[in-house]
Amino acid sequence: MGIVTPNVVPASVLLAEPQPAWLVCFAEFARALDFDDLDEALVAQAKLVILDCVGAVAAGMQEPETRALVARLARRGGTEGAAAIGAGRRLRADDAAFANGVAGTMLELDEGNSFARGHPGIHVLPAALAARPLSEVNGRDFLLAFILGYEVGARIGAASRLRTTVHPHGTWGTVGAAFAAAYLEGADTDALVATINVSSTLSVGASLRAMLEGATVRNSFAGFSARNGLTAWDLVASGFSGEIDGVRTVYGGILAEGFNPDVMVEELGARWEIERNYFKRHAACRFTHGALDVVAKLIAEHGPIDPADIAGIDVVTYVWAAQLDGQEPANMLAAKFSLPFAVATTIAHGSASVPAFRAPALGDARILELAKRVKVDEDPAMSAMLPDKRPARVTIRLADGRVLSGETFTNRGDAVDPYGPDEVIAKFMELAVPVWGENHATRIRQAIDGLDEATGLDDLDALLAEPALEDH
Repeated sequence: MGIVTPNVVPASVLLAEPQPAWLVCFAEFARALDFDDLDEALVAQAKLVILDCVGAVAAGMQEPETRALVARLARRGGTEGAAAIGAGRRLRADDAAFANGVAGTMLELDEGNSFARGHPGIHVLPAALAARPLSEVNGRDFLLAFILGYEVGARIGAASRLRTTVHPHGTWGTVGAAFAAAYLEGADTDALVATINVSSTLSVGASLRAMLEGATVRNSFAGFSARNGLTAWDLVASGFSGEIDGVRTVYGGILAEGFNPDVMVEELGARWEIERNYFKRHAACRFTHGALDVVAKLIAEHGPIDPADIAGIDVVTYVWAAQLDGQEPANMLAAKFSLPFAVATTIAHGSASVPAFRAPALGDARILELAKRVKVDEDPAMSAMLPDKRPARVTIRLADGRVLSGETFTNRGDAVDPYGPDEVIAKFMELAVPVWGENHATRIRQAIDGLDEATGLDDLDALLAEPALEDH
């Protein structure tokens, strides 16, 4: 399949210490896997995740900062390169991967994985789309590369505990991106092992504080994973080597405080991390979703609630959500990481939609005043339920003395309470139709749905490169 890999001398030949057993096991498993080994449900789920990521990228690409970034990157040339999705431009492959990774996180609508505690898809897909000219890529190989890249990245996330000061974007997703790129070029087992080791040392170690302050540099971290993943494979394919156990070095002591290698091969081939993912409908940090699910349910049960009629709101939740207690966000990103604002704007708009976090909402006195009346507290008992459950309890105290309250232990969209395929497709259309129109968005959906039958991805590539309606 694909390009012949140059000879890569395994580190075990150069060093007395053998390669970690899990590392060799995972690479051998990936190289031996055949598309026909995958069941229909897994393939269907992978297509939904790709579709969801494309929708998030296309919509995020319309933000002013992303459009300006793509325009700057275009100056480097690469007009025959990979598509900047929804921008109507082609960029140098590494620049396209970077721009698509940035765009995919702009609106906080990219899928994720609770067990990995991060967002595997948006790190892997931009690299997979840019690794080779899509005209040379078989659809089945592309799906295998995406599934396996998602798998190795998500398992590293699940096997390690990132330091509390480290943002998960840009970390283990780099390994997933690199693995997908290497797999698409036919890397053998030794090269796959080397790619995991090299890419682990190219992970981004960025501050978690950025998201809390609304520092939008945070939206670049997934883009760096995609770009660094491509670079990692380029290094390996050129003969560069990595540490004997780069993953343990980085995720057992530098970016994280412990790494359990058993998780990397636990139920390998029987349990797929992409089938334990979540999809997002609220355009805000996943940690806010439990509370927002409760608010949405209360609105559905009692009808619209006027912010002026609310005396106060109490939110009790788990530790990661409770830290999002800032009441005066400075910009859209900070608003998406503010539970008080997210609750207040959801009540004002009726849902946690994309417009609910844009500039008009950020200047709405009704929302800002209500956010100041939202109190957030941690319940240690709820924190103890992580990661299997993401509980939240919301109590809305009305000025007339009435009390509306509700509680949840899961988030809609989680593996235990999933959105159906029709709901994920509807979300894609909501994001993609304003970018390209209904006909073009439908053609993209159909192309992704037919990936397993495609001998080349020329059509999908052309569709993703189409300009947005406003640019025609």
